[in-house]
Amino acid sequence: MIRLHHIPLLLPCLLILVLNGGLALAQTGLLRESAEAPSLQVLTAMAERLFDPGAPIRVRADEGAVPGWAVTTAGGETLGYIGSTWEIAGSVGYSGRPIEMLVAVSRDGTIAGAELLRHSEPILTLGLSDADIARFVAGFGGVDLTAPRDSAAAAEANAPDVISRATVSTGVIRDGILRSARALALDRGVIDAGRIDRTGFAPQDWAALLADGSIAHAGTTKTEAAAAFAEAKVPLSPGDAPFLDLYVALLDSPTIGQNLLGQTLYTRAVGGLGAGQVALFVGSQGVQSHRGTGWRRSHVFDRITVVQGERRFALTDEGYLRVDRLGLQDAPPMKERSVFQLGDGFDPIAPFRVEVAATRPASDGTELRFVTAVDYALPSQYILAPPPEPTPLWEKTWRDKRFVVIGVGLMIATLTLMLFAQEALVARPRLWRSFRYGFLTLTLVWLGWGVNGQLSVVQVVAFLQSLLTGFHWETFLIEPVIFILWSFVALGLLFWGRGVYCGWLCPFGALQELTNAIAQKLKVPQIVVPQAIHERLWTVKYTLFLSILALSFYSMSHAITLAEAEPFKTAISLRMIRAWPFVLMVLAILTAGLFIERFYCRYLCPLGAALAIPAKLKIFDWLHRRSQCGRECRLCEQKCTVGAIDALGRINPNECVLCLRCQVIFNDDTTCPTLLKRARSDAARQAAIEKARAARAAKEQEA
Repeated sequence: MIRLHHIPLLLPCLLILVLNGGLALAQTGLLRESAEAPSLQVLTAMAERLFDPGAPIRVRADEGAVPGWAVTTAGGETLGYIGSTWEIAGSVGYSGRPIEMLVAVSRDGTIAGAELLRHSEPILTLGLSDADIARFVAGFGGVDLTAPRDSAAAAEANAPDVISRATVSTGVIRDGILRSARALALDRGVIDAGRIDRTGFAPQDWAALLADGSIAHAGTTKTEAAAAFAEAKVPLSPGDAPFLDLYVALLDSPTIGQNLLGQTLYTRAVGGLGAGQVALFVGSQGVQSHRGTGWRRSHVFDRITVVQGERRFALTDEGYLRVDRLGLQDAPPMKERSVFQLGDGFDPIAPFRVEVAATRPASDGTELRFVTAVDYALPSQYILAPPPEPTPLWEKTWRDKRFVVIGVGLMIATLTLMLFAQEALVARPRLWRSFRYGFLTLTLVWLGWGVNGQLSVVQVVAFLQSLLTGFHWETFLIEPVIFILWSFVALGLLFWGRGVYCGWLCPFGALQELTNAIAQKLKVPQIVVPQAIHERLWTVKYTLFLSILALSFYSMSHAITLAEAEPFKTAISLRMIRAWPFVLMVLAILTAGLFIERFYCRYLCPLGAALAIPAKLKIFDWLHRRSQCGRECRLCEQKCTVGAIDALGRINPNECVLCLRCQVIFNDDTTCPTLLKRARSDAARQAAIEKARAARAAKEQEA
């Protein structure tokens, strides 16, 4: 064994190399963290790249329930719309901070393109070029919003391998783009917000359309109107003749519109409809006109109003069509037939009312008003289901990774069973050693390199930040392996402390312990750090964790940069496929671990420090000690994997990784000095008893 005072410069040099080298190299990953809205210059530049009209374009804020910007030509023709995923969908990444993309929607119902505006994601901040990120985001261009699932899957298939492994961050990007684009397209009428069947046609006569509610009818008689106008200067003569028979229908479905108007007139009526507009038919018979004549001067049909909920829609002559003849032979006689255009937020599948008002001056100078109203609701057979929302990525990921989830569940179940029955395992040293090294190999190769199950201090900070900025289960469910591990770790902290993860389920911890075991087999000398120095070096990892946490409240991107002191991303997540300085840092840590077992876990790991703090809440203590431990025997202290046992034989739960090595020694009567001493005492006592028995037998024989 090499004592530390023999090579006094080794440990400080390793600490300086790991901390200063790793953090200095990470400075290239700093990102701008801005909360400002996208500038008009940024929006215009994006619009020119994506729409390329060959003429000057304009980008202006567009009013609507969903915030966004309209892209138009100088002549006013709408080319598409641009929206922010942060403003529309509130896209928040795994870091707990916004991921904001600009997404453009074209008039044909596809995503024209998407561009990343800002983010603070750990996997995207360092180790990737801007071109990689931009290519992934831009890959969603061309996604058909009426069938987003298949289109989005094709877009994601072209993601760089490094990005595709960052399923949490890429999932937030995917969902943010698709949800925002769909909401923007529905609100602007780019895809069918009304969800009306505009293609199906079945021949129907007037009676059938009236019977199934495709045409609604209401009427008032002259007697009813005369009663309302009894105080008018010029009274109305009562009678059974219609004062106003009113017929109303929405024409967008061919079964209604084409049957009612005929093919030619129907094509003319709906052909000029803009995005989000529908065609409304109003026909009438009787004394009262639903059109009047004032609209010729004001361009507004002041007698007729459409009421939907709390909103009242005035009808104008824009898109107005006079119908002289209906296409149905059995239609009743009508004096006036009109087609109007409705838009501006009108929902064609929600019930509405058409009111036609008649006014007469009263004898006292006031105005009398009489309303004939028709209630209308589009029959269900003309209503289609809306375009499906993209399947949340977390649901798809859990389905796709169901076998991985089962595998992780079996690992956790096996580990739990072992910890509950640890006495049976540690009583058999060879079985314990085989089980431990086999489990650590599985943790490293399959859980770490295979399914990317490496936890990080960034996830701890992100969780704490999300509690302050808005917690979203969907964000944490995107990666099932990480979610399952954190769920088990949270429960394990109460039962066993931090060691349940650090000692068994941490891939990088497994890598350190396995490489050190090989080093010991090869007779690599091990450094014994004096207890006083050993305990003071613990402060490094706690200081590092608190620095990362404190910095995250100022700048998440800066905190993620500081978290590059963790070698997990390079060694496990990216499998050493990274710039050489980061690889060199990992090799330095592993080299230190050849001489000091679990060197990084002992002194530098901020994740271990983060887990040690809530481990104070540990309920049970299933690690056995004797009164002689530390007083008569210090073997467990010398053999402890991370130096968690002090000179008095006490196990520090903040540092213990639950390797159970001390429990193997505790139960091994061929190793534990206390048991050996007890065995020698028992043997001596038994020998004395046998000797006494022999002496007594000899005396009895002589007698």
